[in-house]
Amino acid sequence: MPTGSSSKHIYFGLLLHNHQPVGNFPWVFEQVYTEAYLPMLKALERHPNVRISLHYTGSLLDWLVEAHPEFIQRLAALVARSQVEIVGGGYYEPILPAIPDADKIGQIRQLNERLRNLFGVTPDGMWLAERVWEPSLPNHLREAGIEWTIVDDVHFKYAGLEDEDLYGYYATEDQQRLLKVYATSKKLRYTIPWRPVTETIETLRALATIDGRRILVMGDDGEKFGSWPETGPYCWGTSTDLGWVETFFSALEAHSTWLHTIPLGEYARQHPALGRVYLPTSSYVEMSEWALPARKAYTFGKLLHKLEEEHQEETLQFMRGGFWRNFLVRYPEVNNQHKKMLRVHQQVHATEGTGIHGLQHLWKAQANDTYWHGLFGGVYMTHVRSAIYHHLIKAENAVSNARDGSEPWQRYEFTDFDYDTHNELIIESDQQNLYINPRLGGTIFEWDMRRSTHNLLCVMSRYQESYHQTLREHEQERRKHAALAAQAAEVMANDAALELASPHTTIRTKEHDLDRQLTVDRYRRASLIDHFLPHGLPLTSFMNNRYEEQGDFVEQPYESVVEQHSDGLTVTLTRNGHVRRPGALNPVPVHLSKQITLPCGEESLRVQYTLTNQGEVTLYTRFACEWNLNLLGGGANEQAYYLIEQQEQVKVPFDSKGEVCEVERLHLGNSWLAQDLEITMSHPATLWRFSLDTVTGSEAGFERTHQGSCLVLTWPLQLAPGTTWQVEIVCTGRPSLDDDLALAHMKVSNEVAH
Repeated sequence: MPTGSSSKHIYFGLLLHNHQPVGNFPWVFEQVYTEAYLPMLKALERHPNVRISLHYTGSLLDWLVEAHPEFIQRLAALVARSQVEIVGGGYYEPILPAIPDADKIGQIRQLNERLRNLFGVTPDGMWLAERVWEPSLPNHLREAGIEWTIVDDVHFKYAGLEDEDLYGYYATEDQQRLLKVYATSKKLRYTIPWRPVTETIETLRALATIDGRRILVMGDDGEKFGSWPETGPYCWGTSTDLGWVETFFSALEAHSTWLHTIPLGEYARQHPALGRVYLPTSSYVEMSEWALPARKAYTFGKLLHKLEEEHQEETLQFMRGGFWRNFLVRYPEVNNQHKKMLRVHQQVHATEGTGIHGLQHLWKAQANDTYWHGLFGGVYMTHVRSAIYHHLIKAENAVSNARDGSEPWQRYEFTDFDYDTHNELIIESDQQNLYINPRLGGTIFEWDMRRSTHNLLCVMSRYQESYHQTLREHEQERRKHAALAAQAAEVMANDAALELASPHTTIRTKEHDLDRQLTVDRYRRASLIDHFLPHGLPLTSFMNNRYEEQGDFVEQPYESVVEQHSDGLTVTLTRNGHVRRPGALNPVPVHLSKQITLPCGEESLRVQYTLTNQGEVTLYTRFACEWNLNLLGGGANEQAYYLIEQQEQVKVPFDSKGEVCEVERLHLGNSWLAQDLEITMSHPATLWRFSLDTVTGSEAGFERTHQGSCLVLTWPLQLAPGTTWQVEIVCTGRPSLDDDLALAHMKVSNEVAH
């Protein structure tokens, strides 16, 4: 910047955060690379005077090194000429406050080491995953070698600052360790690249000063430049249009006499802080909305948008939503994943000999993507959620190999696993882990297969979400104006050609009438759920929760006793409950016992049910045992299947829907996972099966997402007073179907997958 000049100047700091989740599909990495990462690199090469900061998470960086080493070489050239500043962070993009301190520091140091090896520089700044800030972070970040980071402007506004106070960085500290903190401008995040380039240039021009010390910062996702819906041609141009990014970079260079792009670390080294600040616990405002209960989140969002439309900035400053950690309350599945991670952390750090192998898998399992849910990601991503458990089990296996060797072993403990003051039963062995909740129906809520490193019960329940109401309103309005659909589509297409709508404000659906697919579950979709159902209840009614339980067993307390022998372990879960009779005033008292046996050294379990009528009248009912399983079967995946042994072997997709009577044996599995599960029943059962589909929102729009499949075994019962009925269910795991069974009997069913 010229010194002693009477003209006005300003700095512009642009930080692009590039990330792909641990466990994401390789084709997604490649697609986003082609659509966003590579075009941005090429644009920077064409505009050497545009200087920015770039962040690549370790999971993405590892893929780039293997799949596109030439990209790394080209990026290194930009770093060498000081055009690009490489920014650090947690290696696998964890939410730092949610993981143990040793892992915080370890992940940051590992990414810094990786970047030093690749680019010859050690970052002094970092990207904070999801901008989740807690006041203790400065101490840990400085210990890891970090001097600055970036959060949202709303973090500062919660502390009482205004927009005009944020044209620089602030100093904050914890335990005498100082950290420099920038604010990313929400206005720029919502206008870049959604609004014309001239608006951003004029915003910067209006903020320029004679002393030229100000900096306006925008930090956001790199994927929004080409990979988000409809942004490809818009950002990167067509044969007749240069595209938004080319126009923007050209404008930055054209105005470089007064508008100076600068990496954030360089600015922090050259300029002092604007002052000292202590930021409250917070994240970006959308995350605080998503962390609220669904109804409150909807109300908060509506109020927030109303205040924004009315430009009520003074009031908006004090609009605070929920606390990020409440995702652990909103979703038991998130808390399950988180507490499993903490348990494995203790094992890895307490066991000598696990080495870097166990630690790396633990760190991969701390990737943030399925520890929350909102517009840009979350726990409903089935394959990513499954990958987190894959790495947790891998880390457990490393601990087991170091501690137990190759001999078969079994252990159990009653412990408050989920930190709610109630004990759960945790059974671990060399073959499988079984997590049981006696208080909530005596159900199994985690079943880890050690060999295939897969949690069979990694299923997501169907919850009410705030955006479901938005979807209902949208679909009702669409149907109301269906006659004008063609005209509206033409107008929208014309508008899109002129200006692209932000996913923050745009409603898209991947199919019509999705609001009619909304179903909210009454209970967590665990396994070994005990139902007493009305006779004649159709599958569709059960699937959509349009029925009444006749018993009081679902999510009710069971007594539990564990016996361990040299050849295995047995858990007995019992409850004295009641079953209602249609038209009768008094329910029938029923004693239910389910005995779970895990043979030592085997990938199997046996469940024996014993039902006793303790009343004085005959009980006519329908008993059902519900299992909810995840075998990555979405989209009629050919590798995920049911094989139902009835009159002949019929192979159907794992996400299919159907009812089959008189079933004594079936297989379900996924050949890619090398996991098959054979289930046999001592009495033939009627089998119900259906896909658990949620309606979720993302930057691409609303869509149905497979979360797992529900398998229900049902039997009609007629129990006279004092009589007992028993059934045994045996589940046996193996790497794959026996070849003779697969080749001689399997056929592809014509049944349509729903």
